[in-house]
Amino acid sequence: MGKVISGKIFVVDDNIDTDQIIPAEYLTLVPSKPDEYEKLGSYAMIGLPDRYGKFIEPGELKTKYPIIIAGENFGCGSSREHAPIALGAAGVEAVVSLSYARIFFRNCSATGELYPIESVDRLCDLFVTGQEVTIDFTAEQIINHTLDRTCELKALGEVGPVIDAGGLFAYARQTGMIAAR
Repeated sequence: MGKVISGKIFVVDDNIDTDQIIPAEYLTLVPSKPDEYEKLGSYAMIGLPDRYGKFIEPGELKTKYPIIIAGENFGCGSSREHAPIALGAAGVEAVVSLSYARIFFRNCSATGELYPIESVDRLCDLFVTGQEVTIDFTAEQIINHTLDRTCELKALGEVGPVIDAGGLFAYARQTGMIAAR
C-alpha cells in the first residue's frame, strides 16, 4: 500500500463524538443521493465548540483540511454511519487519533469514506490546525512539514485494502466474495 496523503490539518482533542461530527438534525439527509451527500458534508464538524474554529468556511461545501488530528476516543457516541460519511463528503481523507470508538472505526471501513489511523504519540498536543503534513502509509509515519517533525503511526492492517476498495461491499465484489454487479 504505497498511499500518501498530504494537506493541512484540523486539530481537535479527546472524545469528539458523533453528535459533534454530524448532529442528529442532519441525519435525514440520504448519503446515496449525490446532492444530499454533498450537503451532509457541508455540515461536518458543525457540532464542535467554537474554540476549534471553523472546519468548513461559511458558504463552502468542503473543508480545506483533508486530515484531522485528534486525541483519544474519536467518534464516540452513537453508532451512526453518517459520521464518517459526512467527513468523507466534506473532503476528509484521514483521521489520525490515539484511539477510536470501535463502531466509528468499523463504520470507516464499512463505508470506505476515510482512513482511521492510530498515532503512537499524542499528536493533538504537538500539532496545530493549519500545519502542512504528509501521511506515508508505507513508512507508517506522519511528517509535519511546518515543524520539520516525523512521528510514528500504527499500521492500518487488514482494514486498509477494504477502505482502498471503497468500503466493505466494494471490497467483497473486488475479491470475489460476492458477485460483481
